[in-house]
Amino acid sequence: MNGIYDKILESAKFLVAQTGIAPDVAMILGTGLGSLAERIDPIYLIPYEEIPHFCVSTVEGHKGKLIFGTFAGKQVVAMQGRFHYYEGYGLDQVTFPVRVLKELSARLLVVNSAAGGLDVSFKPGDVMIVTDHINMIASNPLRGLRDSRLGDRFPDMSRVYDPITIDVASQVIEEIGAPLRRGVYVAVSGPSMETPAETRMLRLLGADAVGMSSVPEIITAVQVGFRVLFLVVITNVNDPDNMAPISLSEVIQNANLAEPLLAEIMEKTLGRIQL
Repeated sequence: MNGIYDKILESAKFLVAQTGIAPDVAMILGTGLGSLAERIDPIYLIPYEEIPHFCVSTVEGHKGKLIFGTFAGKQVVAMQGRFHYYEGYGLDQVTFPVRVLKELSARLLVVNSAAGGLDVSFKPGDVMIVTDHINMIASNPLRGLRDSRLGDRFPDMSRVYDPITIDVASQVIEEIGAPLRRGVYVAVSGPSMETPAETRMLRLLGADAVGMSSVPEIITAVQVGFRVLFLVVITNVNDPDNMAPISLSEVIQNANLAEPLLAEIMEKTLGRIQL
């Protein structure tokens, strides 16, 4: 943990020297959703392995590039692939890019991810706006951090998700004519999929969708002062009384099918948001 602030500055300085861009919006593109990057008008593409102190993604569907460009009329920087706790990385490594993206001057963080539906009224291909979350990963990314330059050690989490942005995204979804899904996302450590008993437990806790990422990054985003919009693609629905087998390849396939809808929602939402 020692020296993390210096590493953040070193990574940010490298990216500024490479691009000279101060993005308005940072984006994290999740499993099966990396093709959204093709809708960004790119200016610079930088592989993670070239960026000081970045990890390398080891998961199928995560290409491992940082993309600087324009999208919906805004300067953006997008992570084409993220890091996960289940890959063996510490949460300080998983969340390090969020700190670097904030250092680049981005103000809004847009996160997307594939997720399993826990609300049985959901359908594969639905897009859910996350209004709250439950952290059931084994730890917290702020554990052990004492450097005040990284942000408040005890950040308030009563309004993690920006209500103005949520309202804009909701209006866009209704105008498109897609089902408006809003709910609670629960993050688990993975990488194994949920059992029927675990699914029942998560539903009893009040979760509407489950995934293996995003919450550590979002906790960190709150600490550093980002506004946050989190959109998840429902790739399968977990009915504990009729559980069907699901594989990562199916998750990626279903996420790919939902990508055009997610892209339209993101583009129209970002186009209307004032930063």
